[in-house]
This record gives sequence, C-alpha cells and structure tokens, in this order.
Amino acid sequence: MAKTYVLTEEGRKYLEKGLPETNLVNALERPIPINELRSKVENFSIALLWAKKNGWVRLEKGILFPVKKPEKSEVLESLEKISSGHMISEEMLSVLKKRRLIQPKKETLEKKAEKLAGREITNLTPELIKTGLWKKTKLKAYNIHAVGEKIHPGKRHPYSQFLCQVRRKLVEMGFKEMPGHLIESEFWNFDALYQAQDHPSRDWTQTYSLKIPNSGSLPARKIVSQVKATHESGWKTGSTGWGYKWDPRKAAKLMPRAHTTACSARQLASGVEIPGKYFAISRCFRPDVIDATHGVEFNQTEGIVIDPSLTFKNLLGLLEQFAVEIAGAEDIRFYPDYYPFTEPSCQLSAKHPKLGWMEFAGAGIFRPELTLPLGIKEPVIAWGLGIDRLAMFKLEIRDIRNLFTSSIGMLRKQKILW
Repeated sequence: MAKTYVLTEEGRKYLEKGLPETNLVNALERPIPINELRSKVENFSIALLWAKKNGWVRLEKGILFPVKKPEKSEVLESLEKISSGHMISEEMLSVLKKRRLIQPKKETLEKKAEKLAGREITNLTPELIKTGLWKKTKLKAYNIHAVGEKIHPGKRHPYSQFLCQVRRKLVEMGFKEMPGHLIESEFWNFDALYQAQDHPSRDWTQTYSLKIPNSGSLPARKIVSQVKATHESGWKTGSTGWGYKWDPRKAAKLMPRAHTTACSARQLASGVEIPGKYFAISRCFRPDVIDATHGVEFNQTEGIVIDPSLTFKNLLGLLEQFAVEIAGAEDIRFYPDYYPFTEPSCQLSAKHPKLGWMEFAGAGIFRPELTLPLGIKEPVIAWGLGIDRLAMFKLEIRDIRNLFTSSIGMLRKQKILW
C-alpha cells in the first residue's frame, strides 16, 4: 500500500511565501555582498545552497552575482500537487523528503480504531481505549488457569539468607555480636565453663583435637588461677569444686571449637556491658554419625544476657520470643535438662505445622563457678540454638545435608524467607 504524504510546516510555508532560493535570486538585481543579503532573505543558507546548485547565482570573493532568472520551480509544483492530494514522481518525492518538506500522513486514532472494530482481537490498543471502540470488538478468550513461563531470578542461597536474617533479628532485639575463634583451646571450650577435665564430653569420641600444633597459650594468669581454684576446691563460688588436681597442660590443648559457649566465656572475661546482650553465630565441630539430622560440622547460635534483675522466667520469655518470631513456631515446650555450666537448665522444643515437634535449643543460668572466675558477679542467662535445625524448621527441610546443597533444581524450588 502506497504511503500518503502531507506538507510539513516548512513545506506549507514555502508554498505560501515561495522557495528561499527563488526569493534570493529575485532580490539579486545586481552583484551584492552576501553579508547584505543575509538580513533580507529568510533561510539564507538554504536559499544560497539551492540557488548555487541550480546554477542561478555565482559567488566570488564574498560577492554574489546573478547568473540567470529562475525557471518555474518543479519543487513548488510538486508541493502544490501534494497539497491538492495528487501523486508526484518518485524522483521528486525523494527530493522533497530530503528537504523535509513532506512527511507521511499519520492515521487518526479513530481511523486506526475503526480498522479493528468488529474483529476478534488479542490485545487492547491505546486507540481502542481512547475512542471507546473497544466495545465493538470481540476479545479473544483468555485462559486464566494457564501456567505461565517460570522465571528463576537470582537470589542468595536460602541457608545463607536465613543466617543473615537471624543475625539481623538478634541485632534488632538489642544484641551485639561476639567474636570467636574457629580453633580454640580446651581452656575456653571446657575449663572456663566449669567442665571437669575428666568429663565424658572431653573424650576423643565426643570432640576433635588438633594434632599439629597440639597446644596453645593460656590467658592471663589471674583468670587461669581463679579457674584452677574453682575446679579444685570451688574457690569463692560457694561450691566444693570437682576435687581433683587441675592440669594446665590439658587446658592448653587445641581443638576445633565444639560449641559457641566458648565465645560467651571469652566475652565475659574480656568485659561486658551491664546490662548487656550478646550473641554469636559460629561454626562448630563434633565427631558424629552423619545422617538426616546430624553432621560433623554445624552452625550454632549462642546468646547471653547480663543484668542484676534477671530470673529464669526472663530466659523462658526470651526463648519463646525467639521461637515465635524467628522460627515461626506454633507452639513451644520447655523440659528440664542438664548442662555442666548452667543451673537451672532447660530444653526448648517447638512444633512445626508440617514437621511436628523438634528440639533445637538448650538454655539456663550460668553457674557462679563459670561467671565469678571470669570477673562477673551479676546473673547471666544463656541459650544455645542448633541454628541448622532452626533453619530446617523454617525452610521445611527434612535432611540437614540439604541446607548446604548446590542442586540448582532444589534451590530454585526453595521459598524466599521474610
């Protein structure tokens, strides 16, 4: 279908007032400096270009000389024909388009819409909407139950995202993060926590040890002597101690950290704010049989709160808040439990709507045998969460090994938290 053209604003102006080149030659009765003509002829640069191209004028040393009178302009005739709705040659079309004197005729909204009226259409166009003619069209049926193309946007690994959100929640609850060491001495992992050196949990079947180097340095002499006295006789804690000869060489042995409570002991010894809240999310290592709920390395979340007015009830309330806000638990239960470094102690279990009851936290009040040798006289409530199990709870994962999966299919299906 041939295009229909109309005059541009410049084309209409030329048709009314004449072409610039024609006007230039008509004003040139004698040789005139071009500087004098600039103000007399509109669109002087265009006029001079086409007058020279047509051979109507000659320019020498800034003087413009008339050469011959312009003939009837074919350009002007073509503009008149287009204005009247007539056709012109392809050659003249090319000239007029080059000079930007004509442009394709644009269809009105109504005409565009009229072409679609009465037809079955898939998409509504702006023209149909603006003119109201969409009411006269038939919209193609659309299956709202059809499944669209799946999109897999980039996202963080679900477990990494979960750990970041837990850390953020704890900070929002007023906790400060504690530093820690991946390789720890038995002193901080056990002795400072008032675990006897012959305690079963310190056996090689329960913890790893470092072969090279196998020993490190102990902390300040004052802390070491107070921990030693507490183990041997109870020191000033009101306890009778464990009643054995404490060995500093065993305390100096190195090991991969077995629990994050070592971070709490280090924090208490280095100084804390009172009142104060602290937490750690750290990697821990224990020899175990790997299955759906156990691994030889795992993340653990530890938290302590120091305040003179704290009670065991405060601890239970904090654990409940943690289970509901972070784990999304429907119901929780507390059970009595035993830990060498807390008294009283409890275990926290939470109910998941799909996975059922799951144990994921142990808690209690630090014993004076732990806090006093480290210089803390105020009560300290503490809790430790198996953050991997908490993640399983939140992500609805039944196998703990899937927390660290690199399976693209599984990662794509995993929901985004929060």
